Amino acid sequence: MNFFENIGINIRNWLKVFSDISSLFFATVYWSVFGVFHRKPVNFKTVFEQMVYMGLQSILIVFFVTFFTGVVIAMQLAPQFQKMGAVFYVSSMVSIAICRELGPVLTALVIAGRIGAAITAEVGSMKVNEQIEALETMGINPVRYLAVPKFLALLIMLPCLTVLGDASGMFGGYVVGVNSLHISPGLYAQTTFKFLSLKDIYTGLSKPFVFAAIISMVGIYQGLKTKGGAVGVGQATTISVVTSFILIIIADCILTGIYFFINF
Repeated sequence: MNFFENIGINIRNWLKVFSDISSLFFATVYWSVFGVFHRKPVNFKTVFEQMVYMGLQSILIVFFVTFFTGVVIAMQLAPQFQKMGAVFYVSSMVSIAICRELGPVLTALVIAGRIGAAITAEVGSMKVNEQIEALETMGINPVRYLAVPKFLALLIMLPCLTVLGDASGMFGGYVVGVNSLHISPGLYAQTTFKFLSLKDIYTGLSKPFVFAAIISMVGIYQGLKTKGGAVGVGQATTISVVTSFILIIIADCILTGIYFFINF
């Protein structure tokens, strides 16, 4: 009986966490859209500052991660296509793999590790120092003040970073194809976009919006639930990153399944 009780307790705890994160998400969306009716509109200066931190300062790491991913994919596919005498198709395979899956997922994982951890650490430090309670005492809604700018900034910048990741990944494949496989630049570029359909593009570009919501909501939720001083902040940061990674992979699987079985 203890075994089944533990299963039930874990399921109940996970359902409570899911309910709390869902409530936080809807509250964030509400204040993002309807805050102006309460004479508390979005502070776009704060949103812009968050966009600079989350987006511009993440360009370099996203570029290198996706660039070398494109290089590795091209090098792994080249021997197989050389056996079939169709090595120039490496370009199309790299572009489809990057745009559909690897570009959005790798970019989201990089941002979850960098930005998700920073969000949790910031909010968690405010929580353990009782600054969240101070905001509530002054009549400031913590969700409107903390969650909305981070949510909107990440919702804008993650798709932009994904576009950069797609381009740099395809560029990595181009470098290998032209310099190592001796494919002419014109033929490589032509083959790259010949088999890249519109569905491949919007499939990849729709995922970052979901990933952005996951990263921001998990980071803020774990920050608001932090307790135990500096040790608690470190634990919450670790849980936030790991949870974001798992949810990103699960969400990617679900979205891929939707696009696979349903034609849009």
